[in-house]
Amino acid sequence: MNKRTTYAQDTIVARATPAGVGGVAVVRISGSDVERIAAQMLNKQLVPRYAELCNFSNAAGTLLDRGLALYFPGPHSFTGESVLELHGHGGPVVIASLIDAVVALGARIARPGEFSKRAFLNDKLDLVQAEAIADLIGSGTQQAARAALRSLSGTFSNAVAALQAQLTGCRLHVEAAIDFPEEEIDFLSDEKLLQRIAACDTAFDAIKTSATTGRVLRDGFQIVIVGKPNVGKSSLLNLLSGQDAAIVTDVAGTTRDILREHIEIDGLAVELIDTAGLRNDPDTIEAEGIRRAKAAMATADAALWLQDATDTADDDAPGEALPENLPVVVIKNKSDLLEGDERQPKDGDESVYLSAKTGDGLAELIETIKSLAGYRGPGHGTFTARQRHLDALDRAQQHFKCGEEALSRDRSGEILAEELRLAQQALGEITGALSSDDLLGKIFSEFCIGK
Repeated sequence: MNKRTTYAQDTIVARATPAGVGGVAVVRISGSDVERIAAQMLNKQLVPRYAELCNFSNAAGTLLDRGLALYFPGPHSFTGESVLELHGHGGPVVIASLIDAVVALGARIARPGEFSKRAFLNDKLDLVQAEAIADLIGSGTQQAARAALRSLSGTFSNAVAALQAQLTGCRLHVEAAIDFPEEEIDFLSDEKLLQRIAACDTAFDAIKTSATTGRVLRDGFQIVIVGKPNVGKSSLLNLLSGQDAAIVTDVAGTTRDILREHIEIDGLAVELIDTAGLRNDPDTIEAEGIRRAKAAMATADAALWLQDATDTADDDAPGEALPENLPVVVIKNKSDLLEGDERQPKDGDESVYLSAKTGDGLAELIETIKSLAGYRGPGHGTFTARQRHLDALDRAQQHFKCGEEALSRDRSGEILAEELRLAQQALGEITGALSSDDLLGKIFSEFCIGK
């Protein structure tokens, strides 16, 4: 994509701090008229990157506020354009009057994410780094915040660039074989090419593993707790959340609606969903609860299928009750009521034996949840990632695999070269080297105004 900056000649303004009352609020201005607006509102010439105490006035000279002004001349600013920040008192009326004064002097209100979008279009950030700003602001855990900072500092982008360079090396090698067929050297059987392909394979797996962890850190992991009535689903929710979030009784069908609890496991944000027990002859209200349970299953990342360990007849597999391809962990609850060796899984039984009453087996369950999420714990989330990044990586790897297969099966250098090109194109969508205007519009529209 050719980045265009012609539209960005107009000057934009927005509040850069959260709405509401506070001690200090920041109004950010960016664009070609910043110097003129600064001269009229502040009645003085500012020293670049130096905080100065100034009076803030409107075009008529009426004093609006008094605070600090910071001037960043382009291109050495966040957006790559000239930027002015007015640090004033955080009252809504004061900030509104400052923004109105800037608009009266020729600026317009910024759209959501427009400051970050201009930074991207002016090559101050790539697309991954721009998205990391929003991810950092919206981080729900310390681990997610650290991962977003790594992406903002370029960790993810550098990994993509390194993979791009490896694919380029393969392309050069293959295209040399295509361009010089008369040479006696068999380029396509060259050990160096095979080593490069193997290195690309390894790099794809590594970056996808890290990106999967990063996606979970950013979006969290949603788990639905399902099973027959009275097997301990609500007790498990209470155990994992550490509080009496759900009513627990001996009466089957107590849960009629879905209950949601948010917990944190070693820096991983997890949403637990307790559902109505699944059975064939529910009453009208319970039937609605079961319908909602099935709707929750359709969007969950994984399911915990609870069974009563003391009920020898309760050995039903999840089967058709759960959506296809939904990862499932079978939990044998009430293990505290078992005796001796019965509390341990038999050979070939991958169930987790748990007592939601005593907590026995909880540590194993937590490790299983982390494994389901592809999460390896604190310190292993190298960067934050989004679903669109994973989709692009999947497409890139599929093209690479198709080319690799064409080489081994048909010794087709032409197909391999084309698939490598398509793989690089898919990777380019991640950092924004190749991105449509529609994609950019969608990404930056999710930002808050002022970023």
